[in-house]
Amino acid sequence: MSVPRIIIDTSAFIAAILSRRGAAYKLVMLSDSGLFQASVSVPLILEYEAVARRLLDQTQLTDSDLEDILDFVCATANRQRVFYLWRPSLPDPQDDMVLELAVAAGCVFIVTFNKRHFTGIDRFGIEAVTPRELLERLGVRR
Repeated sequence: MSVPRIIIDTSAFIAAILSRRGAAYKLVMLSDSGLFQASVSVPLILEYEAVARRLLDQTQLTDSDLEDILDFVCATANRQRVFYLWRPSLPDPQDDMVLELAVAAGCVFIVTFNKRHFTGIDRFGIEAVTPRELLERLGVRR
C-alpha cells in the first residue's frame, strides 16, 4: 500500500515551530515515520525559513535549532522540482506555489490552517486538510 504524498503549507509548518502541543508539531515530527511522504521545493523551504526567522523571537528556538529542523524536513521529504507554472489559480501567489508543488509531486493533500485559500484544488485531485484532520485519517492519536 502506498503512503499519501502531502505538502505541509507554511501555516502548518509555522504552527509546529510555535507550539510543541499541536497537531502540526506532531505531523512534522512524524515526517520520517513512513505514514506519509511530504514533498518540498526550494521555494517552499525558503518560505518556511523566512517566515520562521521573523517569528524566532516568539519561540525558544535558536538559529541553530531552526537550521536543524529545516535540515530534518529536507532530509525526510521528497525534494520536488517544479518545471511549469499554473498561475494564477488561487488568490494568493504564494498559495499558487504550493499548489504547483502539490501537482508536480503527485500529492493528495495540502496540509494547512488556511483551507479557504485552497478552494477549487479538488479539480487537481488534491484536498486541503488541517494537520488534525490528516492525523485522524492516518489513524494517529494525538
